[in-house]
Amino acid sequence: MSYPVDEPAAHTSTPFGDGVHAVEPASLSAANRQTGSRDYMTELNARRIAGTILDGFDRHYRIFLEITAAARTRFEHCDWPAQRQAASDRINLYTQRVTEATERLKREFDLAGKVDEELWREVKLRYIGLLYEHKQPELAETFYNSVFTFLFHRRYYNNDNIFVRPGLSTEYLDDDDPVYDSYYPMHQGLTRTVRTILEAFPSGLPFADKNRDVRRLVQRIKCTLVRGLELRRHFHLQVLRAPFYRNKAAYIVGRAINGADVIPFVVPILNDERGGVFVDTLLIDGDDIANLFSFARAYFMVETSTPAAVVHFLNRMLPTKTKADLYTSIGLQKQGKTEFYRGFLHHLSHSTDQLEIAPGVKGMVMTVFTMPSYPYVFKVINDYFPPPKEVSRDTVKRKYQLVKMHDRVGRMADTLEYSYAAFPVARINDELLAELKQKCGNSLAFEGDKVIVRHLYIERRLDPLNLYFQHATPEQKEDAVTGFGNALKEMAAVNIFAGDLLFKNFGVTRHGRVIFYDYDEIEFMSAMNFRRIPPPRTPEDEMAAEPWYSVAPNDVFPEEFANFLLIDPVIRKAFMKHHGDLLDAETWKGIQADIERGVQRDVFPYSIGKRFCNIYDGDGQRR
Repeated sequence: MSYPVDEPAAHTSTPFGDGVHAVEPASLSAANRQTGSRDYMTELNARRIAGTILDGFDRHYRIFLEITAAARTRFEHCDWPAQRQAASDRINLYTQRVTEATERLKREFDLAGKVDEELWREVKLRYIGLLYEHKQPELAETFYNSVFTFLFHRRYYNNDNIFVRPGLSTEYLDDDDPVYDSYYPMHQGLTRTVRTILEAFPSGLPFADKNRDVRRLVQRIKCTLVRGLELRRHFHLQVLRAPFYRNKAAYIVGRAINGADVIPFVVPILNDERGGVFVDTLLIDGDDIANLFSFARAYFMVETSTPAAVVHFLNRMLPTKTKADLYTSIGLQKQGKTEFYRGFLHHLSHSTDQLEIAPGVKGMVMTVFTMPSYPYVFKVINDYFPPPKEVSRDTVKRKYQLVKMHDRVGRMADTLEYSYAAFPVARINDELLAELKQKCGNSLAFEGDKVIVRHLYIERRLDPLNLYFQHATPEQKEDAVTGFGNALKEMAAVNIFAGDLLFKNFGVTRHGRVIFYDYDEIEFMSAMNFRRIPPPRTPEDEMAAEPWYSVAPNDVFPEEFANFLLIDPVIRKAFMKHHGDLLDAETWKGIQADIERGVQRDVFPYSIGKRFCNIYDGDGQRR
């Protein structure tokens, strides 16, 4: 299968050639043997081209780190709008730097037209040499791939020209400057250890009440993290040096090592907006931490020169998360896409099931398919949208990009966007192939035994909420309805209105969390006009097939939600119990008023019942 590597958003990504292999030492030796006969200018140009590409990457990562490092200042100054804007700006960096590097190569070297295979073999070898002892070799390789695929037609993307597998190891990159510190409570004492960890938190603001925070953390650690454990002699805590910043919080991320057991923990730090910071809670539950690193959340800002070391650390404490998940979670979504597709190629090579139409109600905008053994869905925009859909293909792409750039508050699935992705025809079942030809023919090209999809999105596969309700118990229905209403409110708090609220557009994760994933009708809350239905003027009005009142394009009548959402009595009862206010236009107008005033509502990525303020009273005693 061809291998698409991520490209900047303007072009998305493009495929690599068939076959996968790393650069072998033998091929390096062969290259060295040929050095004496190789044209001097080829060597000189190769060295300069490799240096130019790496200069472009180094500039990219330097700016990336500058924006990331400033997260601490924004946190300390409670500059929440700037924090959100920085998160969006950082996503666009890759596009800008790849474009710059590409334009520079075009200006300084004659690289148009056909690939000079001899030159680019040498460029790749020179580039590998430049990455020796580089702190971000895996990111630099992905940047190289992006530049190359920007320069040339995809027929040249093969293993001789780009990095399909990583060319260099990322193990032990942080030996000279470790990304984490170790603490030994069995020797130092738990209270002193906790105090030392808090004192290591880099902040220009003092803890509002450090003694209280230490006391609460010690109590929670004893009651949760180490309760029932037989502590080994070398029990210790490992804590990443760099805090994780996102939205209105900073997070101390660590893991407890007890023999062979690894217990993750996270300490959220909040700004009290009165000149101090405080510990909000201690998270040790696996589901809580998985939710914190969810694919439905904005990316963290983590200042590190060795991201691979941070990912290795996180992978050990979160073994269910892939490297693709973790690179993406710390804002390196381009590397996440590279890791994802490498993983998909590996899965294809080690499986035999076929791609098939995804379960659920077929959409009018997208054709969605999946592979039973693989936990993702592939979404291709249809060539034609039947009425009542009025959006265009470009509009759909803009909506998906909007979600990528926006704060997803744990309720909107992140998407991976690719272009010219090739799938083996033999791995596509007949029903899906016929559907793709019928609905997405303009996006397909057939080359030999492969079908090339010119543009598609990839998302984590969820259980569609409408199907989930069909087999859910009353208790599960209530939980899901509660999550559905929370999703609407939390998205609204960050200025997003889902538009199409049908249950088929929401899914349930394996942790039971309700996530929105269909974006073609989303709008900004600030653009909507929430109204109450005016009373009928006459009995004839009430009986008429058409409304007796005017309806503008962005008018929304929340009381109508009940007509198409609350048919099931169990669902209706649960919805009215927890979210009946969503049927009132005034609720939505209140959220709009906050948005207009610049008020950023608190949306916690964990249960508010776990916040220390809801566990302990002012004297530090349990409530």
